[in-house]
Amino acid sequence: MKTTLRTTRLQLAEPLRISRSVMDARDAVWLSIEHRGLRGHGEVVASVYFGLDTETIGRLLTDAALDLARYPDPETALGAVRARELPADGMPPAIVAAVEAALLDLVGKRAGAPVHHLIGTLTPPVAATARTIGITTAISAAVRARCLAENGFRTIKVKVGTADAEEDLERVRIIRAEAPGLRLLLDPNGAWTVAETHELLPRYADLGVEAVEQPIAPGDPDALAAIAERSPLPIIADEDAVSYEDVRRLAGRVQGVNVKLAKCGGVHAALRIGELIAGSGTSLMLGCLTASSLGIAPAVHLADRARWVDLDGHLLLADDPWTGIGGTDGIVRASARAGLGVRPVRPDAREEGTAERPPRQRA
Repeated sequence: MKTTLRTTRLQLAEPLRISRSVMDARDAVWLSIEHRGLRGHGEVVASVYFGLDTETIGRLLTDAALDLARYPDPETALGAVRARELPADGMPPAIVAAVEAALLDLVGKRAGAPVHHLIGTLTPPVAATARTIGITTAISAAVRARCLAENGFRTIKVKVGTADAEEDLERVRIIRAEAPGLRLLLDPNGAWTVAETHELLPRYADLGVEAVEQPIAPGDPDALAAIAERSPLPIIADEDAVSYEDVRRLAGRVQGVNVKLAKCGGVHAALRIGELIAGSGTSLMLGCLTASSLGIAPAVHLADRARWVDLDGHLLLADDPWTGIGGTDGIVRASARAGLGVRPVRPDAREEGTAERPPRQRA
């Protein structure tokens, strides 16, 4: 199997502000695996939070590519990923997820089957996705909420966690007024104290908010569970629910866990988490990082398994270099095409300003 890496810049349509940062662009590295004339693709996006820049991603994908060379075909390699034998121990989950995505894409193309068939779902998943409104002015939030409602979105996720709690509340009030029929999710990204959380949750419940993600800083899952026990709203763990073991500690103690493939390790890792929480009283949320349609597509093939779907990362981009999962009308759809079902907007995916290089030899 031959592998290549390409690095590109994903520009957001407008800056996205959350409680801990502002982002206007994200770097991405594409992994392509070729075998007997067919290619599978996966994507890793750079993340300060997860300590991944493009140089680190390239180095780790190079190591993973060298490990791939030990396997005779993509089906055997995918089996090794499923068995957690590949990539090597210690690889960040985002790297594992990208390698698995490229293999799923390639194996699906070789079998003439979409990825959801490979994981046991016959009908292409279709799901209403949330659309994120970052921390912004009340007027801007009102305009965006109205436009989203008019374009068919059914769920809005509102970023909060500024120093002024009343400003956040007012923004949510206005969004509710402009989009009265939409579901509202709230995401402080861990910005509140425990005391603030207990004070604010009933007020947001009165505004019709459906659920709140990670209200307090990660690192104290017992405190998060205690909040969930008293909360008038469902509490969804995000930054406190990274790994399988994290979720094991919280299963049945919070109302939801936000599973992002880049933080848990890919499709099969997400399926294991889904099996873990089944029947526990904890529901699955599928989330994502800001990424292209290539990066979001693997999760879309799981979308029918989630109570909450937040797969809008590609919709935040000024120019998505891949296409195939929809979303502009508020609905993401897994393609019936073989593999992940996405394709580059430009036929050979060699976007202007991207760099392609073969993996270097391991020292």
